[in-house]
Parts: sequence; C-alpha cells; structure tokens
Amino acid sequence: MALQINLNADIAESWGAYSMGNDAALVKIVRSANVACGFHAGDPTVMHRFVTAAKEAGCSVGAHPAFNDLWGFGRRRITMRPSDLEYMMAYQIGALQAMCAYAGLKVTHLKPHGALNNMAAEDADYALAIGRAIKTVDRNIIYVALPGTEMETAARKLELPLAREGFADRQYDDNGNLASRSIPGTVLKDAAKAAEQVLRMVRGGEIVARSGKVLKVQVETICVHGDEPTAVEVATAVRKGLEGAGIQVVSLDQMKLPG
Repeated sequence: MALQINLNADIAESWGAYSMGNDAALVKIVRSANVACGFHAGDPTVMHRFVTAAKEAGCSVGAHPAFNDLWGFGRRRITMRPSDLEYMMAYQIGALQAMCAYAGLKVTHLKPHGALNNMAAEDADYALAIGRAIKTVDRNIIYVALPGTEMETAARKLELPLAREGFADRQYDDNGNLASRSIPGTVLKDAAKAAEQVLRMVRGGEIVARSGKVLKVQVETICVHGDEPTAVEVATAVRKGLEGAGIQVVSLDQMKLPG
C-alpha cells in the first residue's frame, strides 16, 4: 500500500470587505481545510462560503480557532486563564459546526492558529484547555498538533484522535518549533524548496532546522498557509512532489492516525 499523507491549508481568513488568500484555488489542491472561526479572521458569510467550497472539492473541514485578535491576525501572544481559553475554543468549534450543517459536513479536526498554536506547543495548561474543549464538544474531532510538544502530550493524555503536523512553508528552530516570523527568511516562498522540505519530512522522517541540525519527526498532515501570496504555487508543488514520489494525498479523516 502506498504511503499516505494529508495536505491541509488555513482558509476562510477573509473578513467583511477584506479578502485574504486564494481559497477557491487552494481547496482544489489540498485535502483538508482549516476554517477560521471569526476570532482572528473570518465571519459567518465567509465561513459558509468556504465550507461549501470545501465540500464541493472533497476536502474535510476543521476548525482553525485563535485568540480574539482581529487586529493582530491572531499572531500576538495573549495570556489568559486556561478555563477562559477552553470556552473560547468550544465557542469557535460550535460556530463552525453551525456553518458545516449548511453543507451537510462535520468538523473533522481542530488546528489552533498563530500565536495560540505556538503557545500551546510550550504551555501544558493551554494545550490541555484546547483538548478539553474538543473532548467536551465532540471527542471524535482530531487534535492537530506540533509533534513532540505539549499539544501532542495533551491529545494523548485526553485520549483524543491525534494528527501531528509539519509545515511546508516554514523554517524550524532546533527544538522542533516553528521559527519566529519576525526573523527574515523563516517563511518559505520558494515552491521547490517547500516541496523538498515536505518530501524529506514525509519520506525520511526528518526536518533540517535553520541551524542545519537534523531533527527526527513523524507527521500525518502537512500545512500550507493560505494567507501567503505564494500559497497556491507552494501547495501545487508540494502535491505534485508527493504524488510524483508515490505518496497518496488524502483527506485527514482517511489518514491512519497514531494510537
């Protein structure tokens, strides 16, 4: 049987009159869509539009919740009580479930956005708060987590379905976390380099950090950031590279997940 991997993208990050990304093209390339739930981006109309588009394209749909930070696009670190974060996550899952009902879909996974994702990777209380929200709303929702972080630990502790995520278009620090966007060059815009990084991650089980250090990693899903101008080019190159190597690209709910 051919090796499988999921390819996902963050979509529906437009808001009101403001348009972000080429979601209509992306959902035809990736197999899972992470839908912004209104806190860092997105609104009910945008969510409805792209849940419908994802269904037509055969993509599974997941929640992409964030801090309540429209001004900062969810990329500013916010300190709050874990219980408040938990309810904020449950609220956003519920919003997407309502929009999915219009398309006859279910929310298959949850992937935290931006600064929340980075903080939950390091903070056990945040990682567990996200997990508790998933478990309360729908324990079948897959927790998408950075491998080897507090998020993976939380998913296992709470006995939630887990998908470990790698990134096509980002560089890594030596600890396996994403290098800060404030450092020039940490967002990969070269489609060929992104595809090369993904193939090494999927076939070889390793990432080369910014320092040159080789890190061992296991992933079930690969992300392309939909807000980048190069997103469609990168996603296309990554998918072609994977399929050219005999790796099947499937929706996240079709992936064999770690026990």
